[in-house]
Amino acid sequence: MPSERTEVQVRPGVAADLAALTGLYNHYVRETPVTFDTVTFTPEERRPWLLSHPEDGRHRLMVATDTDSQAILGYATSSAFRVKPAYETSVEVTAYAAPDAGGRGVGTLLYEALFAALATEDVHRAYAGIVPPNEASVRLHERFGFHHVGTYREVGRKFGRYWDVAWYEKDLTP
Repeated sequence: MPSERTEVQVRPGVAADLAALTGLYNHYVRETPVTFDTVTFTPEERRPWLLSHPEDGRHRLMVATDTDSQAILGYATSSAFRVKPAYETSVEVTAYAAPDAGGRGVGTLLYEALFAALATEDVHRAYAGIVPPNEASVRLHERFGFHHVGTYREVGRKFGRYWDVAWYEKDLTP
């Protein structure tokens, strides 16, 4: 009997994914503190984000789909860490799973594909910000070799309270 992990396919994100990706992200905007966006997006408003993640280069978008239904189960990105030129070899990574996709290894499969793609790029470090408490995200990042480097205390306000962001770092040099 095949495991549930075999039912997930990971591929680069494409324009046809925009509506589903926007819906998935908006869930996290509305329901959780894991993103500090506070207002949901339309797909058209998210188009620049999608276009900033081509199929090659340092800034990638990987999408996990159910192999049977092709429903999007999650996505992972590598994006600019900061806009100044000296930061260009550092990326910020993130992964989002659909609310009903837990326990299928979606985050692991997404990061495996993302870091394999980044292995051919001139990227030195990856960073991830995690809003505690989020043990699943901490476990995922530690599984991929990230280590905690510091915490910004009460750096964001959402849902009427302040939230910390714990920062994790991973060396991407061979």
